[in-house]
Amino acid sequence: MKPYKACSCRDAATKRLLGKQCPDLGKKGHGGWYARYEAPKSADGKRRQPRIGPYDTERECKQELGKMLGQAANPKALDERKTTLGQYLERRYTWRTSEAETGEGLKKSTLDAEREAIDLYLKPGLGHIRVVDLNDEHIRELYAAMRKINRPEEREERTEILRRLQEVRATRDGKRLHSRPISESRIRRVHAVLHGALTDIVKLSKIRPDNPADGVWRSKGGKRKQGRAKPLLWTVERVEQWEKSGLVPAKVMVWSSDQCGAFLDFAEASEERMYPAFHLDAYYGPRRGELVGAEEQDLSLARRRLHVLQAQSDDELDDTKTEAGYRQIPLDDETVRVLKAWHKRKLEERLQWGEAYQDAGRVFCYEDGSAMKPEYLSSRFRILIERYGNIRARHFEDEWSAERIARKYRTTEYAVRVALTMPLPPIRFHDLRHGAATMLLAAGVPIKFVSEILGHASVAFTMDVYAVVAEEMAADATRRIAAFIPRQNRLSAVGANSVPSGG
Repeated sequence: MKPYKACSCRDAATKRLLGKQCPDLGKKGHGGWYARYEAPKSADGKRRQPRIGPYDTERECKQELGKMLGQAANPKALDERKTTLGQYLERRYTWRTSEAETGEGLKKSTLDAEREAIDLYLKPGLGHIRVVDLNDEHIRELYAAMRKINRPEEREERTEILRRLQEVRATRDGKRLHSRPISESRIRRVHAVLHGALTDIVKLSKIRPDNPADGVWRSKGGKRKQGRAKPLLWTVERVEQWEKSGLVPAKVMVWSSDQCGAFLDFAEASEERMYPAFHLDAYYGPRRGELVGAEEQDLSLARRRLHVLQAQSDDELDDTKTEAGYRQIPLDDETVRVLKAWHKRKLEERLQWGEAYQDAGRVFCYEDGSAMKPEYLSSRFRILIERYGNIRARHFEDEWSAERIARKYRTTEYAVRVALTMPLPPIRFHDLRHGAATMLLAAGVPIKFVSEILGHASVAFTMDVYAVVAEEMAADATRRIAAFIPRQNRLSAVGANSVPSGG
């Protein structure tokens, strides 16, 4: 079991390997260090003495020999010594898929995310490395390469691991992948998949005694780990600065009640088909997937209740994000009115489509009745905000009349007049949910009730995320849940023939 030095030189006459007998072993850099150890006997009772190596130094060889002696009592570790990380990841994914098919395992969306992490990052980056040889430096090198993807330094310093990542990212399922840089949050999600697999390697498969992914983030220098991004309110001062510079002060921004009311007035006046979905989201904050996944049988306008039982994930229905997501949302009079009008519109569309109508049984669907993709809601939301800004630019910068703007954008003059009442800074569709939580709290709705409406796991989470911005908005909220978003008195609040003169 003592380390020894050997090489691959051959005798000039016999062509046999010289191994430990090579006369050049004393020369610096010639040969490598090896060791043998006593392993458990094979299934047929034969003696086994595996060899490890080569290593550059005797010390390195001794360290590895110590590890192998510690595992020698475990036959599984010896049998799996040549197993690569890629092979184990595939084996583990098969197990997890099988568990999901019984209804006891992971959600499809979680398995899909794990499949993507394996295919795009873990297998091309580390899949060729044997499980027993993997160390924290390999993992750090992978994450360093991920951070260079789609950045200027990608072209300047193209390492081998980065080249492999780029090759698999060229296309996926026949489509080219996005050209944005990889975010730290995505790297952490990939790390979670890797860490989980290595934990199984240690605790379940017992191939190695330690998890090399432990402490990778803790030992990394630089910025402190940031917590969940908390919402920031679009105050008058922040809106003024945004109009001057175009810069958004934070990743998560929420509208004030006046701004949210202006958007809903604009969407309704623009005769936007998806206005009812925007209205429901702005008032009660269901997640995007919950909106498009809601079925007609889960909505009772007579009882004024929406049961949230599932969510749409990409092209398939799935469970809600958490167990707390299973909930009932009470509906106010205005929301019931909006949804009744929406039902009437869907009936008209059904008659127009006739036999071609595809009834998916959803509350919100495409015009032909088929199930809607979540991204469609976000797309319509972005289009409305962009149109709102363009209308204001045409009037205040180009001095167009309301009538001319309405013709240009094929909308109503009233929608134009709504857009001219105040600027509307940008937010994401998901931020409507944040805004609903904030306005409910600012309106004085009990925190526990707000937490239940949003489907949060705890009241503490709701308070931690939304309390500060709710206090900032409190001065704007004067009514409770049925009217916490101020709305203009349609067609009368803004004069029928008047147009504001300022921005």
